[in-house]
Amino acid sequence: MNKPLNQASVLEEIHHFVGGAEVAGKSGRHGDVYNPALGRVKARVPFASEAEVSAAVEAAQKAFPAWAATPPLRRARVMFKFKELLDAHADKLAAIITSEHGKVLSDAKGEVTRGIEVVEFACGIPHLLKGEYTEQVGTGVDSYSVRQALGVCAGITPFNFPVMVPMWMFPIAIACGNTFILKPSERDPSASLYLAKLLKEAGLPDGVFTVVHGDKVAVDALLHDSRISAISFVGSTPIAEYIYRTGTASGKRVQALGGAKNHLVVMPDADLDQAVDALIGAAYGSAGERCMAISVAVAVGNIADKLVEKLSERAKTLKIDTGTSETAEMGPLVTKQHLDKVRGYVDLGVKEGAKLVVDGRGHKVKGHEDGFFLGGCLFDHVKPDMTIYKEEVFGPVLAVTRVPDFETAVDLVNKHEFGNGVSLFTRDGDCAREFALRVQIGMVGINVPIPVPMAFHSFGGWKRSLFGDHYAYGPEGVRFYSHLKTITTRWPTGIRKGAEFVMPTMK
Repeated sequence: MNKPLNQASVLEEIHHFVGGAEVAGKSGRHGDVYNPALGRVKARVPFASEAEVSAAVEAAQKAFPAWAATPPLRRARVMFKFKELLDAHADKLAAIITSEHGKVLSDAKGEVTRGIEVVEFACGIPHLLKGEYTEQVGTGVDSYSVRQALGVCAGITPFNFPVMVPMWMFPIAIACGNTFILKPSERDPSASLYLAKLLKEAGLPDGVFTVVHGDKVAVDALLHDSRISAISFVGSTPIAEYIYRTGTASGKRVQALGGAKNHLVVMPDADLDQAVDALIGAAYGSAGERCMAISVAVAVGNIADKLVEKLSERAKTLKIDTGTSETAEMGPLVTKQHLDKVRGYVDLGVKEGAKLVVDGRGHKVKGHEDGFFLGGCLFDHVKPDMTIYKEEVFGPVLAVTRVPDFETAVDLVNKHEFGNGVSLFTRDGDCAREFALRVQIGMVGINVPIPVPMAFHSFGGWKRSLFGDHYAYGPEGVRFYSHLKTITTRWPTGIRKGAEFVMPTMK
């Protein structure tokens, strides 16, 4: 990771963003950022030391009092301007995502759009922060509540959505009056700097938004710094649990979204072509590198053979190319390391006895033979005790599991340790209603393959897909990034009754 590079003289040097300006790394440690379609290093990103993280926190803490005291309406106006700039620069942001992540441009543009939707929600912060008021809770006594900012907040985000996931966090945190430190993925960090510059152009005061790059050293520094009030995280379940345990032990408010194994249940009465279209897009879009990707198709009853036949035809003809290709449906994986990991899961699936119907391991893109490409892979007859069923593969690998009936399908889904998202495809309204009521999953789609809630709802899973009490963005985001304070008032009348030594009651 830190070896000298022959082409270092031509590599882009990515910086931190602290106090409203780019700041060069000082630790001497760095990571390589790749163009995954070419398989080549394109930039170097600094890994912050504890001292650098501490300096960033200090800048954010210094900016907090004035920003928290800024009227919510003025904070909303910054968000409005930020949204305007995002709309104007959406294509540029999408191109940055594709250059470092590899996803196709159309998908990258969709990611930017979903991020913008959260900014739109944050523009309503004057209304969202309104409390409640009750007069005469007792004689001459009124009571009201307000929501106030926490302080310095931090977000630790994954590689798969370098724009959307950070924007689940910081627009709402900042609109609530907090300052925010973003530690983006070191695999595709450039988009975060572009967002920082747009925020500054929108009029956000220096120090309110900070970007610090790094590895575990930076993460641990954020987790242990007593000046940080809240931590938001999206990533794998083992790391989410570590973030949650460490952060809460340090007295912080924590929301940590973990891994997923999302099922799509296909009932015998489902529109088969519609279900196949849904599965192909949800399993292989963004090369499966989505926390809401469908990685298990549950074929109920006699529909299994037809489903696998149609999935096989489509998986074999996926248009796989560089993310900038106008005809591409799927691009490369993000790094060689991740490519090897996903390929290893395919090897293990074969070894454990699943039937590999479509094998994408040998896929190459002409002119990009060194790129991190993997063709779509399709398994049939996958059993619940197999590794490719139990673990999150996070690649273009779809597993088909066969069950005899609806009850077995619901039981299968509910027994999995993850509870992020699930979908059911059926024409039967009663079946759909029963499924939605009984399934133990945080986000449910009925004839919708990727049931990601809109920004004015909230995103989150159950079981080991979420650690903490608050979902991401939406109303839950406002609650997470603010304290509730209740004030009870009585004004003196000039009549003093002396001290009272009993529990106060309202009369």
